Amino acid sequence: MIKRENKHRILIIGASGFLGSAIYKELYPYFKAFATYYTTSKQFEKNHQFFQYNIEEDDIYEILDIVKPTIIISTIRGDFSKQVLMHQHLTEYVFANKIRIIFLSSANVFDAYIKYPSYEEDKTYSNSIYGHFKIKIENMLLRLPKKQVAILRLPMVFGAQSPRVQEIIKFINEKEPIEVFPNLIMNVTTDSKVTQQIHYIINRNKYGIFHLGSNDLVHHEDFIKEIIASLEFENKPIYKRVYTTNDDRYLAVLPKFNKLPKHLQIKSEAILADLKL
Repeated sequence: MIKRENKHRILIIGASGFLGSAIYKELYPYFKAFATYYTTSKQFEKNHQFFQYNIEEDDIYEILDIVKPTIIISTIRGDFSKQVLMHQHLTEYVFANKIRIIFLSSANVFDAYIKYPSYEEDKTYSNSIYGHFKIKIENMLLRLPKKQVAILRLPMVFGAQSPRVQEIIKFINEKEPIEVFPNLIMNVTTDSKVTQQIHYIINRNKYGIFHLGSNDLVHHEDFIKEIIASLEFENKPIYKRVYTTNDDRYLAVLPKFNKLPKHLQIKSEAILADLKL
């Protein structure tokens, strides 16, 4: 029998997505874990821990009132303005009930800084709509009492079932070109490492801003080619090289202040090894 670690009631918002699903699988054996899903599925409908939630139509308060979570993990995707409104409601609920929220953010909150990697205490600055949207939610959450918030900034996430790897496989099988960015320097991670890191952050009551990318940096084009080499395709891949600038540009979130223990850190080569399994 699996022993529950404590009395936390965790609500994962967006568990039918790639990362949300991985987080649920990591946490449900140890905590009272509940989740929302969007896509209709018999797998979710039969599971009484799951609640169907459409961000366009439904009120998140109804699910919060049923679950009464002590920790909320937000990994939802969808319409940006609806997400902002939902996070306003979550912020009010977290504050009123003195509970914790973990928000999955993105390296894109720094996508206007192209000359160097970004660290936890750097000021956010974005040129993209996606980056602006993530910054808006981060700023909303950062007004809450410090110990109630963890913001996890993620780089590109890979893994055997990740949308990025699945797209590469599809393009090669269909002999479609794969976009690579020769000038982009980034760091990377996997779904399995992110879920372990979240588990640790919950157990140790950690709070603040975390940069959960690999400790090393890679060029996008080189890394995609290494992934393809590790998967060993019969078809020869076709590459479409995309240059957004003449110089190297960085989109990397490196940890400096909120470092996790060694066993929870990752290097890019570990991601390639994972894909070979």
